[in-house]
Amino acid sequence: MRVLHVITGLDAGGAERQLRLLLRHRRAETEVVALGNPGVVADGLRADGVPVHLVPMSGNTDLSALPALVRLIRRGRFDVVHTHLYRACVYGRLAARLAGVRTVVATEHSLNGTLIEGRPVDRPGVRGLYVATERLGRTTVAVSQEVADRLRGWGVPDRRITLLRNGTDVAGHRFDAADRERVRRRYAVAADRPVVGVVGRLEPPKRVGVLLDALPALPGVTALVVGHGSARAALERHARGSGVADRVVFTGEVDDVAAHLGAMDVLASPAPEETFGLALLEAAASGLPVAYASGPVLDQLDDPRHLRVASDPGAVAVAVASLLHRPPDRRPAAGLDRFDVVHVAAELDALYRRLAARDPMPRKALT
Repeated sequence: MRVLHVITGLDAGGAERQLRLLLRHRRAETEVVALGNPGVVADGLRADGVPVHLVPMSGNTDLSALPALVRLIRRGRFDVVHTHLYRACVYGRLAARLAGVRTVVATEHSLNGTLIEGRPVDRPGVRGLYVATERLGRTTVAVSQEVADRLRGWGVPDRRITLLRNGTDVAGHRFDAADRERVRRRYAVAADRPVVGVVGRLEPPKRVGVLLDALPALPGVTALVVGHGSARAALERHARGSGVADRVVFTGEVDDVAAHLGAMDVLASPAPEETFGLALLEAAASGLPVAYASGPVLDQLDDPRHLRVASDPGAVAVAVASLLHRPPDRRPAAGLDRFDVVHVAAELDALYRRLAARDPMPRKALT
């Protein structure tokens, strides 16, 4: 079986890192195409032996990319096309059907109450275009029950929704003291300095500024901001304006997230509408205490080191201070076996086989 994954970009976001991790355990012959933003994940995929193509788009209305994507799918003679993130789902589903591929799968990573991957859901055309192209696929994978419920609310029939939660390399995220020392040395952070971190794409919905505003109430604490995005420059200005710039380290994109989690003492996640929370799952595997505003994955793990808080600086500061004063305990959270990526990848392979076996019709392109 040949599978093509179509994704909007390959910088170091949760969906992108999840794709790379799944493909490390792939059984099918697999390739990936990005519609822009090739980053460290693209480099990592190539290092893993996965061919990566680029079909650049200047924006969501750049129709010129569609013929190129159709040609790429036809040349590759793919049995399955799997799309990820809004732009890739809209264009990838259509391109796959035009190319004659009938087994078309999408994963919905981040549909919440007000946003879909940073776009307001009430923006004209966003919802209608998504739902119209959803019908071109065979199923949409929801990464959490919350996402599945919102898809139903958008009018996607229950029979077209598959619940398949994200996974992680549980063993690979175990705390490693040598990694902790190495990362702290890289950023000149003293071994005994308390560190609160945040991991993810630096975009407004992640509310990283809430953590920066909490820092004045956390004297002596360094913030490690791991990730990149359109809000980085504004966040750097925010840190300078708040007088905490000397206690904030912006790392940019990194390909060793597990080691960076090991360098932290607490993870903060002020985002009020997480649809799963891959970084939260990774933190749980690292035994890292977490102060989080939302995160379906942590809601399923009963661990006293995970504190749910309001997405405001005062609440975050109180929770972080409380967690920093607890005795260190970096044992992984209990109950992580069901989130192991090996199991998730096997379930995805089984889904491809079921969908392909269910379709006896010959391959035929749309006209």
